[in-house]
Amino acid sequence: MANILEVNQITKTIGKRVIIDETSFQLEEGKIYGFIGPNGAGKTTLMRIMTGLIKPTSGEVRIDSYNVQTQRQQAISRVGGIIESPIFFEYMTGRQVLRNLSRLHPTIKSSQREEQIEKLLTTVGLEKRGEDKVRTYSLGMKQRLGIAQSMLGGPKLLLLDEPSNGLDPIGMRELRDIIFKLRETENLAFFISSHLLDELQQLCDELIVIREGTIIWKGLTENIVKDGQRLEDAFMELVQ
Repeated sequence: MANILEVNQITKTIGKRVIIDETSFQLEEGKIYGFIGPNGAGKTTLMRIMTGLIKPTSGEVRIDSYNVQTQRQQAISRVGGIIESPIFFEYMTGRQVLRNLSRLHPTIKSSQREEQIEKLLTTVGLEKRGEDKVRTYSLGMKQRLGIAQSMLGGPKLLLLDEPSNGLDPIGMRELRDIIFKLRETENLAFFISSHLLDELQQLCDELIVIREGTIIWKGLTENIVKDGQRLEDAFMELVQ
């Protein structure tokens, strides 16, 4: 499989403090990656560097071969994402939200806009609720609308930061099913930062573990846990 994202020797320092220390890894198309680490390990900083929101002290990030720093528009057009609970105008319907946001994407032709919106609503299971106000949506439905929003530009990679926060078991299962569906039908890669380790164990093909700004593990989820072991226990062994 081709790499959709490459993090090459990224370092970020603030004053004399090293936040990210010569970190490198690659993400392949069509795979689901979990990104975990203790609080303060550098997860948020690294995700901001990956999306070009802050500059690294050294190193580079490439998305679909485009340099995030020097070719940001081309690079970021390949990425979608939601950060925790997405925020919408509550007085709008789900369909109106997607319609307004679709106008911000120059790659979406006006003649194809409505067709794409209907396809996305169906993909995330909101086709019957598209005319309902967002204020009537549950948190899980808002998360699914957030996924639809992040798909508008036709990305190849979705970055999700704590997407399951606050969801009940049904909402978590629905979100998981949508992620699996998009991986299979669109060959999307997912990079998911979460503290819900049991959920990541069910969801992810591979895990990336960061501690004190350094990647200390990257590999298949099945290889990080011993027979019958929970990811939480394997994680604690790694970081302690």
